[in-house]
Amino acid sequence: MPFIVPLCVTAGVLFPGVFGPIETVVPFLFAFMTFQGSLNNTFRQLAETVRHPLPLLVILGVTLVFMPVVAFGMASILFAGDTQIITGVLLEYSVPIGIVSFMWVGMFSGNTALGLSAILVSTVLSPFSIPFTLSVLMGATIQMDTIGMMVNMVFMIALPALAGMAVNDLSRGWGHEKLSPVIDPLCKVLLVVIITANSTELSEYVLNMTWERAGVALFILLFASTGFLWGMIAARLLNQPFSTLVTMGFDCGLRNISSGAVIATQYFPGEAVFPVMCGTIFQQLLAAIFGRIMTRLTERERAAEVKLVRRGWASAKGHGPSSRA
Repeated sequence: MPFIVPLCVTAGVLFPGVFGPIETVVPFLFAFMTFQGSLNNTFRQLAETVRHPLPLLVILGVTLVFMPVVAFGMASILFAGDTQIITGVLLEYSVPIGIVSFMWVGMFSGNTALGLSAILVSTVLSPFSIPFTLSVLMGATIQMDTIGMMVNMVFMIALPALAGMAVNDLSRGWGHEKLSPVIDPLCKVLLVVIITANSTELSEYVLNMTWERAGVALFILLFASTGFLWGMIAARLLNQPFSTLVTMGFDCGLRNISSGAVIATQYFPGEAVFPVMCGTIFQQLLAAIFGRIMTRLTERERAAEVKLVRRGWASAKGHGPSSRA
């Protein structure tokens, strides 16, 4: 992915006329990928996340409070006087957790139940949290399409996720063990298609680059990297297992750029759109890079867990009916 993602972004930016039409089917592709990722979940795992909400609360605290405040402070210093750029940067880090984070969490064996919960809660809160954040820090007042956001969330996340978990539970694990591995390669291909299609929105800005935009892009790149780091650090401070570390890293690092772009276009025309759209370039590339980093950081822990599982299997076999006979 660290090599494929830049190629996808480049193709989307250079050939928007070719890949742009694919955007119309992106919600359906997302829904299918959410279904596949949820095949690895059960309703019991989802309930467990609710019973132990600390990681979820930390993710929400980082994404809804900490990062917007820090982004606003740094942008106010670096781009003093340019209200549109500052607004765009703040909006970029006020939008909810990106739906695509669920795909990355599943791809790198994270805690998908926690990832699903974080996406749902942050999206539900966003019609209230985004206007509140902009009002407090910028003095801006906006009205959001709450119903539209909820419908998108239900279609792309909630219903496919519930369907995937239901299939897995009703089939007694067949969905996870058999069906999910079969359609997993297709989902990886669909992720590439989605990244390419979404990148077409940035074509106009990249092909008409200015020094100011280049500076904003560099800031977004560096600050976006810290989101993954804050999630990983928080997971380690909480002594969470590798699966939760992966989820917290991706959830704190990936934002719903589409909703941010819509809000910026409707209420803050001009350069305010550019910082938001910059996330399209960097988010997926950073996700691929930090996915590799998290895999290496937790390599020993993963190996130890595999050994523990194998010992459990061996112990179970050793105490089976044949051994007692």
